[in-house]
Formats: sequence, C-alpha cells, structure tokens
Amino acid sequence: MFESRYDVVVVGGGHAGSEAAAAAANMGSKTLLITMNLQNIAQMSCNPAMGGIAKGQIVREIDALGGYSGIVSDKSAIQFKMLNKSKGPAMWSPRVQSDRMRFAEEWRLMLEQTPNLDFYQEMVAGLLIEKNKVVGVKTSLGIEVYAKSVILTNGTFLNGLIHIGEKNFGGGRSGERAATGITEDLVNIGFEAGRMKTGTPPRVDGRSLDFSKMIEQPGDDDPAKFSYLDITQPLKEQRSCHMSYTSEEVHDLLREGFDRSPMFNGAIESIGPRYCPSIEDKINRFADKDRHQLFVEPEGWNTIEYYINGFSTSLPEEVQYKALKAVKGFENVKFFRPGYAIEYDYFPPTQLKHTLETKLVDGLYFAGQINGTTGYEEAASQGLMAGINASLKVQEREEFILNRDEAYIGVLIDDLITKGTEEPYRMFTSRAEYRTLLRQDNADFRLTEKSYRLGLAGKDRLQKMEEKKQQSEDFVSFFKETSVTPEEANPVLEAKNSAAVSQSGKMFKIFARPNITMQDMRNFSAVEDYIQENNIGQEALEQTEIQIKYSGYIEKEKNNADKLHRLENIKIPENFDYSHLQSMSMEAREKLNKIQPKTVSQASRVSGVSPADISVLLVYMGR
Repeated sequence: MFESRYDVVVVGGGHAGSEAAAAAANMGSKTLLITMNLQNIAQMSCNPAMGGIAKGQIVREIDALGGYSGIVSDKSAIQFKMLNKSKGPAMWSPRVQSDRMRFAEEWRLMLEQTPNLDFYQEMVAGLLIEKNKVVGVKTSLGIEVYAKSVILTNGTFLNGLIHIGEKNFGGGRSGERAATGITEDLVNIGFEAGRMKTGTPPRVDGRSLDFSKMIEQPGDDDPAKFSYLDITQPLKEQRSCHMSYTSEEVHDLLREGFDRSPMFNGAIESIGPRYCPSIEDKINRFADKDRHQLFVEPEGWNTIEYYINGFSTSLPEEVQYKALKAVKGFENVKFFRPGYAIEYDYFPPTQLKHTLETKLVDGLYFAGQINGTTGYEEAASQGLMAGINASLKVQEREEFILNRDEAYIGVLIDDLITKGTEEPYRMFTSRAEYRTLLRQDNADFRLTEKSYRLGLAGKDRLQKMEEKKQQSEDFVSFFKETSVTPEEANPVLEAKNSAAVSQSGKMFKIFARPNITMQDMRNFSAVEDYIQENNIGQEALEQTEIQIKYSGYIEKEKNNADKLHRLENIKIPENFDYSHLQSMSMEAREKLNKIQPKTVSQASRVSGVSPADISVLLVYMGR
C-alpha cells in the first residue's frame, strides 16, 4: 500500500498541498500526499487563471524559490497578459489564462516525477497527537500513518456546505464530498475555529454564446512567462477572452430571487471575500451602478466550456439562468452547471508561528484556505513555505522566514499571523509597504540564493540569476560612464518632445527622463552595439531600465526597510507577559498576550497596538 512512517504527511492535494508536498520531497524529506481524489490534484476550483494584481508577483516568487506553480502555469497557459503596464513597474503584474485540464495534468505529472513522494487517496478523519506533538494522521478507514510533521491544506473541504438558492448539501467542491473529523479533533485540543464563505459563477457552453456582441480581450502582442527557467517558453499562439456587461434588466431579474438567496435569507452567516463579491452582493452594495463587467473566459485550448468571471452567485438556478440570458451575447446560453456558494471551516491564523507551524501542537502546519485566505496563489505560497519549514524541522535545521521587505509571501504570512483575518484574505500590492522592492521582475534576485541554500534551487538556476544580475549591473554602469554629445542626443530627445541638451553629458541622465525608454536609447549606436556584443537578454534590458528610472525610489525604500530591521532585531522573550505593563492600553496587552509576537517590529503591526504602546514596550525592553 504505502509506508507507515514518513517525515512529512501533507493532507489535501490542492494548490497549497501540491506545493507543500513538492517542497518537502525536493528537500529530501520522505513525504506522503493524502488527498480525497487523486484525479483532482491542483484543481482550479474557481477561475481558470493564475496571477493578476500582486498574485502574479507571488507566482514569480514561488518560482524563484523552486516551487512548481510558475512552470505549470507556463506549460498550461492559453493567454498571457502583463497587467498595469501603464503604471510603474512596482504595479506590473503577470497573469495567464490557463487550460484547466492541462494545468491539473501538468501538476500531477510533475509531482509523480518528484523523488521521495508517495501518494494515497483517502479522507483523513483525524490527527494523532501525543503530548502536544503531532505524530501522524488517521484515515476514514481507520488506517494510521505516522509522521514527524503534518501539513493540513484542506481548502474548502472541512465541513464544506454548498448553497444553491434554498438548497444546500455537504460538499467540498461541486461533485465532491466534504471532509469531516479534523475540525472536531482540533477544537477538542483547544484550537479556535470559524466559518468562511466563497462562491463561484456558472459554467456555460461556448457554442451557445454570440461573441460578436462582446468586446474581445486578446493577450499581449509580445507575451512573457512566469518561470525564470528555460524549460518553458512564451506562448506563440493565444486564445482571446471576451467582455460583456450586466444591465438594469439583468439586475431586476436577479433581484426577483433575492428573497430566495442564502446570502440574504440568513442561510449563510459566514463572511465572503470582500474583493470578489457575488453578483447579488454587488447589486445590493453598489445600487448606484447600472452595469457590471463580465469576463467570458475559455477553460482551455479545445474545450467549449466557459467561465463567467464577475457572475459569482448562489441564487436559485432558474434565477441565474433567466438573468444571464438577458446579458448581451448570452441570449441562447446553455448551462454546464450553475454557480454556487460554499461555507467551510477555517482556523484564525493568529494561532500560527511565522513558519506556519501551530503554536498549540508541535510539528503541525496549516496552509491555504484553512488559514482564511482566498486564491490559488496565496494558497500555493503558504504550501511552499509550510513544506519548506516542515522539512527543515524534521532535518533539525534553522527555520525559514521571509521578511516583509523580501517578498509578498512575507507580507502575506506576517499579515495573517500578526493581524489575523475575519474575511477571506486576498493579496494586493497596497498591502506591501515596500512594493517598489518587491517587483515581479526581480523575484529571482531576491529569492534564488535563499532557495539555493535550502536545497531547492539548483546550481544552474543560481548561475543564470547571477549572470542576469551582473549583465544588468554592468549595463547600468555603461550608461553612467558613457557620454553623449548634443548632436547625438537631441534628435532622439526631439522625437519624444523632450527638452534638448546644450552640452555633452552622461547617457544615464538622458535615460532617467520619464518619457525616454530603452527603445529610444537603442537609437544610439553605442547602446545597440553594447547590447549585441554582450548578448543582453530581454529580462536584463528590463532590469537595467527599471534600475535607472526608479533608482531614487528603490534607494528610499531600502533605507526605510533598514530602519524597520532595527526593530526586527529587538527580540521579545518567549511567552512574555504583557499584563504587568500598566502604561500600555488594555487592548494592546490583551492582543499582544494572544499573538505573542517575536520582535518589537511584529508587535507594532498587531491590530489595536498604538505607537504609544510600542514606546512603553521599548522603554521596558531597554531596561
């Protein structure tokens, strides 16, 4: 069957579980992935896409750390877009439309080719815990599997309840049963649990849609990719998405079913994602809007199934159908399946350490929606970090934690364990105070060396990164050292309506002008010759341009991050009792006693803790 003792057991085969299993196994830990259905590994339960605002940065970070999400996304992509190109590079966010079936297949095949990894299909119904330490799991068939560490990545399956209108039934995803037993085990030993909700739109038959009435949304003319490795290539062909709009008629038809909506009749009490609301929630909350965008997304290269992004709903099926028929291009729509909402158990993440290990049970890790997050990318990054840390613990090596100025992944985990979340947490660029440092283009510079030290990134990946970094640094030096005459510079400047120069100066100064691009600089023969002679690739060109244009902003953020690190270096003793700090507010004492931050910097980010409270703590620590 399989072995009875493992270093790491991963429960759940979604995005978090897949990354956790891959990381632990690739670091040399004997790993078992147990999931309820091996056919649905890394299933895209919601939209067929990876990346997007801030999420694309996370996928690139996962790739730089040696995770699989970027490679799988590239291999199964049907369209690529770099979002926010009109803004600064801190906001550029890569996104792909994915072939849903190929995405899951690529994940399955990559995991099967990963050494040290075993698989088993069954439901885990409970945990084996001795003296506040996890020692394994037990399945619904009563099989006991022993492990030195366990990672729970149960997604929406823990006591999952699906809602469609007045009807509800147990399930973790459409057509799949819920998982039971684990929540009860954890609550019995002292964990706090809660309920959250998410939803999904109807899936429809593309043959029944009239795309001529919609707005085409093609991919980029010159598509890039997620993975820094050469094993994947940018797309040569792409499939378009389309866009349509709801209308007042559509809204009126939806309102007719509001009294039967579990969102409004009390059947659903848990909180859903604020930034991905259901269509009924949007109509209710934004009553002044007479229309909302709907993105019509193909589910793959060859399938006729389409995903209606923006029409997430739990209304009765006939109400969904009637309203969608009133949308332009959907007059003859045929459903594959209706939209639905799902409620599930989660565990407030303030019960975790920065490693994603639980504070209550040694060797037990949580990753993904069990921590109150929403989104494939957020889940995958937590799975990766939990897999890394579970493996490090087993190998008795130092824990791996990313700071807020090192990665969006660091921001995500710090937000979760320091502030907690009462609604599904989604990553945004605005959550990162150092987003100029945390760009999608430099994730390899930030993280590859760390991954190499962990044993995930190979020597070839490290060398590739170092070569690119050296290339861009040398090219920046070239611009700083090379002069240009007014006769050479002014034709280029005039073509861009930029002020002429009257004397010779360094190219760096001209390039630093906001409206001058790398393409403009290539009009200088010295620049083009340098590029050709040194065989400089597209990523190094982009990196050079960013380093020149945004050097002031980057330097400023680095200085701010350095100041923060001083507070990070002030450690707080373990199990510190804040109760006797009478000068501190009551709320701060309660919150800090609950969270038990490891540093003064983390304490300053706890919700309800004021700068005055931190001053009190600093005075005490000074003593």
